[in-house]
Amino acid sequence: FPLVLWLSFLLMETGSAPATAAPAQGTPAPSAPVGSTSAAVAAIGTPERKKEIYTYTAPWLVYGMSWSARADHKYRLAFGSFLEEYANKVQIVQLDEENSTFVQKASFDHPYPTTKIMWLPSEATDKPDLLGTTGDYMRIWEVTSNGSVRQKCTLNNSKNTEFCAPLTSFDWNRTDPNIIGTSSIDTTCTIWDLETQCAKTQLIAHDKEVFDMAFASGTHIFASVGADGSVRMFDLRNLEHSTIIYESKNYVPLLRLNWNKQDPNYLAAIMMDSPVAIVLDVRMPSMPVVQLMGHSACINSLDWAPHSSCHIATAGDDKQAFIWDLRPMPKEIEDPLLAYNAEVEINQLCWSSLQPDWIALAFDQTMQILRV
Repeated sequence: FPLVLWLSFLLMETGSAPATAAPAQGTPAPSAPVGSTSAAVAAIGTPERKKEIYTYTAPWLVYGMSWSARADHKYRLAFGSFLEEYANKVQIVQLDEENSTFVQKASFDHPYPTTKIMWLPSEATDKPDLLGTTGDYMRIWEVTSNGSVRQKCTLNNSKNTEFCAPLTSFDWNRTDPNIIGTSSIDTTCTIWDLETQCAKTQLIAHDKEVFDMAFASGTHIFASVGADGSVRMFDLRNLEHSTIIYESKNYVPLLRLNWNKQDPNYLAAIMMDSPVAIVLDVRMPSMPVVQLMGHSACINSLDWAPHSSCHIATAGDDKQAFIWDLRPMPKEIEDPLLAYNAEVEINQLCWSSLQPDWIALAFDQTMQILRV
């Protein structure tokens, strides 16, 4: 919902137009079971675990959102506004554990709504405190030692200064944080070298708009989804070929994907206006290992547990957030392990890598963290 609205608005503002072409075909194959779970998530939902919820209310609709991974900034999040105008905002807040309230640490202007926000994926405290955002361009921001935020750089590979093709998403490589990948409505994905602020490569990834991209573990493999209804996998060592690992029925656009952080054989994706999340095994392309069908309205966001290969969270327009236990795969999984009901439709969900027993949700003007 927000991604589609955002693109419609930004297209009117920038004057860019999406490309169209005929989608490619894939070949069905059987599925395979997922790997083992970790003890940390195996205990999810046990009676001894005390549930905790902390809430922050923003002055606008919240969309883009990310947990900080930096070890010296626990309970810190950044999130962006969704205003249908040029002037938007990004806020940084942190939980004051003593007073059990969120404190705003910084706020800065952002051109257009953010399609994605992501902190530098590193716990190291000796590196610059960086935050990335996408919208009209890929921007890198730095939180300085005094807490203020400055724009470090803008990554722009376009030779046309009058119009730009909006960026729908990006991913920051966890193995080598000097590598960033972006996806665009102009059918391309671009891989950036953050140190030189130059594009290492730009490739036509799909036949239509690319809505999301994500790196697997390591520095070479990434996947993307787009309006042509396909999930495609690329190897930066050989970009002459790509692998179509899934195509949706009737080529329904795929909006988001997320790679399993513990087992790179698995990734998950969501379709436009669909209450179903699909889990794919890259070794057995074309057919989902399992389909998660517990939602009663479209899913807007999903995220794998950072410390378990067998748990994934989903959230959607039915005002519900679910945590799923995938250990029964490839058997059908009928019910989630845990469920949470929000007041309105949930736009975003993200799982903290630094504190993996915490999940953040964004709905309406509310940002909420839950201990699971």
